[in-house]
Amino acid sequence: MCRERIKKQDQFDNLDKHMQWGIEFVERYNKFVKDRTDIEINYAKQLRNLSKKYQPKKNSREEEEQKFTSCRAFQTLLNEMNDYAGQHEVIAENMSGLIFAELARYIQELKQERKMHFQEGRRAQQHIESCWKQLEASKRRFERDCKEAERAQQHFEKMDADLNVTKADVEKARQQALTRHQMASDSKGEYCSILQSFNKEQHEHYYTNIPNIFQKIQDLDERRIVRIGDSMKTFSEVDRQVIPIIGKCLDGITKAAESIDEKNDTQLVIEAFKSGFEQPGDVEFEDFSQTMKRTVSESSLSSSRPDGKQDSKSGKSKGKLWPFIKKNKLMSLLTSPHQPPPPPPSSSTPSAVPNGPQSPKQQKEPLSHRLNEFMTSKPKIHCFRSLKRGLSLKLGSGPEDFSHLPPEQRRKKLQQKIDEINKEIQKESDQRDALTKMKDVYIKNPQMGDPNSVDPRLAEIGQTIEKLRQESQKFEAWLAEVEGRLPAKTDQGRRQSEMYELQSSAVNNCAQDRESSPDGSYTEEQSQDPQLKVAAQNEFDDEFDDEEVLASIGTCKAMYPFEGQNEGTITIAEGETLSVIEEDKGDGWTRVRRNEDEEGYVPTSYVEVYLDKSVKGAMTYI
Repeated sequence: MCRERIKKQDQFDNLDKHMQWGIEFVERYNKFVKDRTDIEINYAKQLRNLSKKYQPKKNSREEEEQKFTSCRAFQTLLNEMNDYAGQHEVIAENMSGLIFAELARYIQELKQERKMHFQEGRRAQQHIESCWKQLEASKRRFERDCKEAERAQQHFEKMDADLNVTKADVEKARQQALTRHQMASDSKGEYCSILQSFNKEQHEHYYTNIPNIFQKIQDLDERRIVRIGDSMKTFSEVDRQVIPIIGKCLDGITKAAESIDEKNDTQLVIEAFKSGFEQPGDVEFEDFSQTMKRTVSESSLSSSRPDGKQDSKSGKSKGKLWPFIKKNKLMSLLTSPHQPPPPPPSSSTPSAVPNGPQSPKQQKEPLSHRLNEFMTSKPKIHCFRSLKRGLSLKLGSGPEDFSHLPPEQRRKKLQQKIDEINKEIQKESDQRDALTKMKDVYIKNPQMGDPNSVDPRLAEIGQTIEKLRQESQKFEAWLAEVEGRLPAKTDQGRRQSEMYELQSSAVNNCAQDRESSPDGSYTEEQSQDPQLKVAAQNEFDDEFDDEEVLASIGTCKAMYPFEGQNEGTITIAEGETLSVIEEDKGDGWTRVRRNEDEEGYVPTSYVEVYLDKSVKGAMTYI
């Protein structure tokens, strides 16, 4: 019986340990859900930060890139990723509210109910143990009384058999034996009563109380297991609920990827960077061997071509080689002497003739080398207005008419400017209409306001609209000019192409004549078509009609007379004072001006130059 009771007690303790493990398991699962929630929150946050990081910045080049389908698709992908992150936030929110918080409350309830059931079991166990102890005490007392009654009976019988004992002692022994028998009888009755009570309590304990407690603990454990299963189902349902929306996000990304049109993107690039220039023609062959075939007596272009026929090279067309070269730089390049300057006259060499013919063996610099030197060298800014223009171009603002841009880009910029002005005009017109209606309301209802109070604002808006219209007309005129000059399949476009070809032919003739002349001089062919020359010159002048006259950078005084017989040179007299407009670049020639119309090159050794320090300093700084 005692061993059975101990076994029951051991099983009760094992159940207590199992229930404690069950609660710890629920807590561990709930911590897992909490960690998953944190991961979802951090993942959603990182996705949002990633999407925000690659969003196009305001007022930046990335906003302009949105015209490309690939960039728009990437923008859609970023937006869908942002929505995707939102769904992970929904997962975290649902897991936190539907699983973690509920399990946290359930764990507290589970702990309290387990505690209550095991306390009830412990009380029942303590009660049955108390009954058992009472039964054991009654049993021991009954056993003791029985033994004492038996000893009293034996003592009485001994006394009664002994003849030497008095009758009084025998009677006393008999009374004592009867008393012990009565005590044993009472102990027996008490023991029987307690035993019956214990058996009843024990039966109720093992057949009613303990089974009920175990059943409650079993129900509690089953509810715990069911709750874990329900939580796992909720765990999967939380993910399953957002799968359709995540699928729509992924479908949006796929649709955006399929919307990418490579042809459209490349066409946008073509439209954005199309310059509008005609394609250049073929580069002509420069024959440097012609000088080898000429005789020493052939000193000019006219003597080498007595028939007066135009060179076959000039009839061939060339592409537009220098669309942005300024007129004065190009003309100075073509007219600048390419031979070394003559030495100054001295007594030791009386036979030296100024500007005399040079030796045919002297090496001449080809025109292509001069053009290459010009294209690679930085142009000088000869006046403060040119200085201002150069600084504005360097800062990126450019002229108001966008003349620094290629034709097609200029047309787009002008059209964009016209659209912006039209929007401003529309905005001002809407304000004027609103004020006009307000004035009509004031006129009909003077108590609402003074009609004359609106007139200053209306006048101001009218002036603003007039200024905007003038601006619009100015830009529209520039736009019409650009659209008229854009290369197209029209007579005007062909005419401009022919003008450029004529210019190229003229430059080729210049180069050939310089190389072929022994003294480096340039003589224009008399047989060239004067109409073509005039047309080419007019077209050339139109291209560069906005160029300013070179400013003077100092003065010079002629120390010797000089006969300017070559093309690009000027005749000076001894003691004459001239204006210097371009100093010596290392070739021995200085460019001077006598008046506004007469300028040319003179040998640097023939003049004494006095440069203006302020202008020279400004040029050096630039």
